[in-house]
Amino acid sequence: MRKKSLVSSLMVLGLFVMAQVSGAQSQAPPAPAAGVEKKAGVPEDPKKHTSLGLYVSAKEAYEMWQKDKANIKIVDCRTPEEYVFVGHAPMARNVPGHFVTYQYDTEKKDYRLKENPRFVKEIKSFYQPTDTLLLMCRSGHRAAACIERLAKAGFTRVYNIHDGFEGDKVTDKKDPNYGKRTKNGWKNSGIPWTYDLDPELMYLPKGTKK
Repeated sequence: MRKKSLVSSLMVLGLFVMAQVSGAQSQAPPAPAAGVEKKAGVPEDPKKHTSLGLYVSAKEAYEMWQKDKANIKIVDCRTPEEYVFVGHAPMARNVPGHFVTYQYDTEKKDYRLKENPRFVKEIKSFYQPTDTLLLMCRSGHRAAACIERLAKAGFTRVYNIHDGFEGDKVTDKKDPNYGKRTKNGWKNSGIPWTYDLDPELMYLPKGTKK
């Protein structure tokens, strides 16, 4: 009799445990739908996202270029001032997506920028819509905006170098480099960069002599 009672108790306990497990599973968040799960390599910052969905880090971009220099083209879409005075990748062509206005933006506490209205036309003067382009700005935001302009113009293989040339700012307030762009980016990745200017790659407005 005692044995039957013990068996009954174990069965009740087993049913209780199963119910708890089932309840926990029903409360778990649903699995992401097919096709909407986060892809590897997609930057967390939505301002760096593009409709083409192509992303590489600065180091990955350099490795891609090394493997196929004839077909992989790196474009620096920063202002000419940044390209000259901050430095640039030796193989990167400067086609600015924006220009400095030298008007102070009180909200951003920086100079205002204005779009280069000839950006797409200037890109088309060097590249075909089917070419593989790797676009780089300071930290991935302006490059994303430039890629959208190119995508609307029919370009299909344009990657955002999502950490840019200078990289993202350090956000840890305890870090001595807090607020500085030292955590990633081309300049901080141990890959070649230079201040030297190549007239064939630097930005020269139409009609300017080399």
